[in-house]
Amino acid sequence: MRHQLTVNGELVDVEVAGLEPLSTVLRGQLGLTATKVACGRGECGACTVLVDGGVRMSCTTPAALVRGAVWTSEGLADQTRDLRAEFADRGAFQCGFCTPGQVVSAQALLREGLPADDVERRRHVRHRLSGNICRCTGYQAIVDAVCAVADRRATEPA
Repeated sequence: MRHQLTVNGELVDVEVAGLEPLSTVLRGQLGLTATKVACGRGECGACTVLVDGGVRMSCTTPAALVRGAVWTSEGLADQTRDLRAEFADRGAFQCGFCTPGQVVSAQALLREGLPADDVERRRHVRHRLSGNICRCTGYQAIVDAVCAVADRRATEPA
């Protein structure tokens, strides 16, 4: 069946079969391959996208049921340039497979804001990014990168 989605600010018409996952539509029909599929069960976070600003696992989200605006790593590229640079500078990724999902989740978290207390902030970041699995780096560099960007964004003029 035909279905309209708003993806990265653009209205697109796609063909969806039954409960076909959003990740399949994004990758196969729209060529948005930063959205990775690893587990296919919504457990690893590689397929993370934003739907109406909320974090969603696109591998378990039926495309035909999506009504809100979808944002992928590609669509958030300008907004997350500083975050991606901080990931690179701090060695927060190695193979890069999980990085797009990590960055999308971190961007949603940063939009919401972080606690002021450093210990609580790091605990909050770890908790909120716990749905994004990284098999290469460990998580300290990822947490450090997100916290550094939060600090920098808080001091920049709006």
